[in-house]
Amino acid sequence: MWTLLTLGILEIGFGQFTGSISLFADGIDSLSDAAVSFFVWTGLHFALRQPSKRFPFGYYKVESLTALLAAVLLVGAASFIFLRSYRSIVNPHAISLPFIALAVLAVTGALSLYRALQMRRIANRYNILSLRVDARNSIKDTSSSFVAFSSVLISYLGFRQMDAIGGFLVGIYVLTVSYVALRESSLVLLDAFHEPQLTHQIENMIQTHREIKGLKDLKLRRAGPFIVGVLEVIVDGNMTVSEMHDVVTELEQSIKTRIPGLRSLTVKAIPAS
Repeated sequence: MWTLLTLGILEIGFGQFTGSISLFADGIDSLSDAAVSFFVWTGLHFALRQPSKRFPFGYYKVESLTALLAAVLLVGAASFIFLRSYRSIVNPHAISLPFIALAVLAVTGALSLYRALQMRRIANRYNILSLRVDARNSIKDTSSSFVAFSSVLISYLGFRQMDAIGGFLVGIYVLTVSYVALRESSLVLLDAFHEPQLTHQIENMIQTHREIKGLKDLKLRRAGPFIVGVLEVIVDGNMTVSEMHDVVTELEQSIKTRIPGLRSLTVKAIPAS
């Protein structure tokens, strides 16, 4: 977050100094990314809190809510970039000190790429939605820096409107990431779950269990970075309560061990008629 904030301030300052719309747009993009990272940090901070009376299931969905807020922020940033770029196309002007603008964009692009790769590695390891969105946003920020670099270079070579066109392209990058964030976070908040491979894996584990006669119902949903679910299985009707408890406990532990990110699984045993 601090890295992006610093890069954004530098880019906006040099963008105003050199008159480059692409550099200015990339600075706005970096500032919006810094705000996104702040929302992600806030969400993960709340996810660490213990459940309370008011929130008995924990604060895991704060993480998805912050991803949604970050997406709304990105839409606002893209709109501002479009406005500045349109004004520059209507009244094009030459970039003063273009080599400084190119150097700033090259450095910020390289730093953003390093940051994005590190963040994506951590997001994939812990399966955190908002951090994954932030990682994609950082990869977008890297590519937008190099798009802005190309736009400034072409503008310096004689096509002045290209600098403003580069600003428009940066804005489109921002809108693309905001759409993905809006879609994924909204689905999580609405308890949608569509991961057929994971569902099929759990069903196969149940079918191969020697004490389970069948599967009646399986419901899964995401709660922030975790998965929670309810499972109803059919067992032998002649089992004692103690035997049924052992089977349910063994099945629950087996599924939790093999499915990473499965935070809670409630298993209900139904005696066969």
